[in-house]
Amino acid sequence: MRQEKKPGRAFASDNWAGVHPEVLAAMSAANVGHVPAYGDDPYTREAEDRIRAALGEDAEVFLVFSGTAANVLCLNSMVQSHQGVICAETAHVYTSECAAAEKHIGCKLLTVPSPNGKITVAGIREHLHDIGNEHHVQPRAISITQATEYGTVYAPQEIRVIADYAHTHSLLLHMDGARIFNAAAYLDVPLTAITSGSGVDALSFGGTKNGLVAGEAVVFFKQVLANDFEFKRMQGMQLASKMRFIAAQFNALLSDDLWKRSAMHANKMARLMAAELGSIASVHLTQQVEANEVFATFPPAVIPALQAQWPFHVWNEKTSEVRLITSFDTTAEDVAVFAEMVRQMIGAKEKQWT
Repeated sequence: MRQEKKPGRAFASDNWAGVHPEVLAAMSAANVGHVPAYGDDPYTREAEDRIRAALGEDAEVFLVFSGTAANVLCLNSMVQSHQGVICAETAHVYTSECAAAEKHIGCKLLTVPSPNGKITVAGIREHLHDIGNEHHVQPRAISITQATEYGTVYAPQEIRVIADYAHTHSLLLHMDGARIFNAAAYLDVPLTAITSGSGVDALSFGGTKNGLVAGEAVVFFKQVLANDFEFKRMQGMQLASKMRFIAAQFNALLSDDLWKRSAMHANKMARLMAAELGSIASVHLTQQVEANEVFATFPPAVIPALQAQWPFHVWNEKTSEVRLITSFDTTAEDVAVFAEMVRQMIGAKEKQWT
């Protein structure tokens, strides 16, 4: 009888990783008895309180289960269909959400060059023209990603500069925090330092990439943006009937520093990966490794064979740039075995070429 191959490790995404055992235990503990549905339960109230304690006591918190939905619903409370959202050309909301924001909001995404994943005031300024001209989309919000799609991290002062510029020009600042825990762990700062404390108006607060099954939240620091959001969440098909299980995940993640332990470990494994790959002559790192993503160029000939053993994504086919993402459950042995395979495959190919 044919046996299926046991699932192995991968560096394709932290979405490929499993669920942290402490999160599973919390979900199991919540799986007792009956409680009211749609968030009217003690687990959800606890999760909302924990998120406010982590991000700001005045925050308005709404649990959802999809990161794309968190981004779209956040932005839907910030812009109208004739307005625009300024974001990095590498932003997930622009490159990887199948135009969900444009479809569901009707707004336009205005991109800024971002060779290291970040945008600056200079790039934002390029879109601030024809204000009041009815023939042109009107910029209304800025969206930044923390950590960025290139694994780089905005320092608190960088966020503050963008926030101050935004508010001076009647713009709002949204943060896609799909990997916000990795950013905070890298900076060694509390979550408030890179959110409410830096002038962010609305946050997509991601937990799935840090060991949850499916746990995200929409968080508003500018309270007026939360007006009628419960209806938008329902229309957006993100009101979970058994919300206690999303809530239980956040309760675990925000207890006993689980978020920080998991993020610090993933970041550490990324640094180890960078050090290992950086010692291979034909591999070139293309970005600073600050969170849990490593970008490097590999000889194109070795990529398919490597992917067959250790799945990962090619970020840029033209330059043969790959993206490797580490997770809370990545081990030092995983990194060492992969790096040795890279070294051996490149060596074998180079012998063929000489």
